Amino acid sequence: MTPPRRRLAVAGATLTLAVLTTACGALGQAVDCNTAANDAAKIATEWSSTVTKDAANGDAVEAASKTAETKTKELAGKYDGEVAAALNDLADGFGSIKGGDLSSITEFSGKVNGFTSKITAACS
Repeated sequence: MTPPRRRLAVAGATLTLAVLTTACGALGQAVDCNTAANDAAKIATEWSSTVTKDAANGDAVEAASKTAETKTKELAGKYDGEVAAALNDLADGFGSIKGGDLSSITEFSGKVNGFTSKITAACS
């Protein structure tokens, strides 16, 4: 191979490697984001089930909210950037629920879809 062809071959190989690395990184991010969104949805579903079952028990609601807050913060610690920020916002929402305050539960329940959408948007 002549020197110009060799340079073109090296440049082509470098470009191919860069594209493949970027594609794998994007794929990895998509998988991570999907996992983050699914895990957050599981936490929200567990919280919702507990609150629905024990809505009259303020202590149970507060305990479920604290557990969901802790789990969501742990999940946020696995990510960075907008995904972590969205998960931390969700955790703060769980943390805002105190006792059997039905108005805070209702308000937060209305915001859960917004938090999930924010997580999904951070992944795109």
